[in-house]
Amino acid sequence: MPFVEVFAPRGALREEQRTRLSEELVAEVMQVEGAPDTAAARSISWLVFHDVEAWSVGGLAVAADEPARYLVRVSVPAGSLDDGKRDEMMRRVTAVLAKADDDPDRLYTEPSAWVHIVEIPDGNWGAFGRVVRLPDIVNFVLGQPS
Repeated sequence: MPFVEVFAPRGALREEQRTRLSEELVAEVMQVEGAPDTAAARSISWLVFHDVEAWSVGGLAVAADEPARYLVRVSVPAGSLDDGKRDEMMRRVTAVLAKADDDPDRLYTEPSAWVHIVEIPDGNWGAFGRVVRLPDIVNFVLGQPS
């Protein structure tokens, strides 16, 4: 049940880049989590774009003609990832960003993309008007009553 947010400067991503990121980021994150690729799992795996109006680095505004910078924040229920999965998440998210970027190599040679994994403590995720815990999510994805 990932919630993926992609932050990039306004206008930095063309429509085909957004489409590619939308399709591939969620799929990769779901695979790392170990979620099955089912309609139920996809229905609770969301991605949103944040078009950032102003971006600065080291206190200096980033010029509109500079290559895009990215922040991808992946929120998942605590307990769904271990260190190996976190490392794999970083690799896969960066690979998807690189494939969509005009200069893929730069994401591996300069700090142009950050990935933040936010693990939501058990009891702090909600849906259906109630607290949803990791076992509830697993049951939903597997089509079992909770």
